[in-house]
Amino acid sequence: MKIISFPPFALLLTIPLFLFTACEDGDDITPVDPDEDTTVVDVEPTYFAAANANTTITTIACTLSDGTETQCYQIVASSLVTDHEMGPWCPDNIADDASAGGIWLEGGEVYDVDGAFVENMADFYNDDTWLMYDANGDIYVTDTEEDCINAANPNVGDAYRNFCVECLPSYITDLSRTFIIPITPVPQTEAAFFAMNPGQITGPGLRGVALNGVEFSAAAPVNNILGAYTLAPFDDAGGHINVNQGYHYHAATGVSFSVAQTDGHPALIGYAADGYGIYGYDENITDLDACLGHYDDIRGYHYHVDKAGANNFINCLQGAYVEG
Repeated sequence: MKIISFPPFALLLTIPLFLFTACEDGDDITPVDPDEDTTVVDVEPTYFAAANANTTITTIACTLSDGTETQCYQIVASSLVTDHEMGPWCPDNIADDASAGGIWLEGGEVYDVDGAFVENMADFYNDDTWLMYDANGDIYVTDTEEDCINAANPNVGDAYRNFCVECLPSYITDLSRTFIIPITPVPQTEAAFFAMNPGQITGPGLRGVALNGVEFSAAAPVNNILGAYTLAPFDDAGGHINVNQGYHYHAATGVSFSVAQTDGHPALIGYAADGYGIYGYDENITDLDACLGHYDDIRGYHYHVDKAGANNFINCLQGAYVEG
């Protein structure tokens, strides 16, 4: 096994890519044999500090899901970001353009939450119950921390029906997140799949971490949100806030800090919970396995994030991870 640790922001050599996959239809997992001369790339800690100066990284001993005792990075990040603007989420009036609001994910597509989108919610969802604005065209928006907390409750009832829900960065104080990922990925012969439905606790919980220290979260509970006749948009970076989790992503839209690749490959945007790199979406890459990963000689095994409208990042982990 060839293990590579790249120095900070090192330029990657431009060489031909030789991609290997175990399947043609994407239903199986790409095997990475640790006994063969395959490239394994360590997590590069300096990328996190470059993306968010409020992030601290330490090396700790850890035990992975397969029993491997190894070294991990413990990443402690604030629940807010510094590499891009957070928000806006909800427009104020149905006359507002896209710059006043965020985005919504539906049916695999990304929609601007501008005034026209809110005005036409009844047609969009074919349900006349939707009416999120008053006679002046002003949109009903949660405007206090208490409203934010109450409206995020799946059993909110009628009190916040037809509200656009946004929680502001000012509501987040003294909240940090800690993530532990192996420095060197440890490949497995069987993948660990995430729960496909929000709220289920099976398999690993953490998908991955963006380079700015923000969690790549599980799918947003869109059905619960819409079932309460609320809308909780994401900002243009694919993130929004709740007071327990802080700012977190549900889509990768190309806004957050990334590390460009010199060979035209999509940029590195973060690391999965197993330490393998997560790179940007590319519709022209067709040999991804069921986890949305594949292998090349520069990056080793790595993932490509799902398209932004999918409300998803990756489907499973190819490597061992820290449980709990």
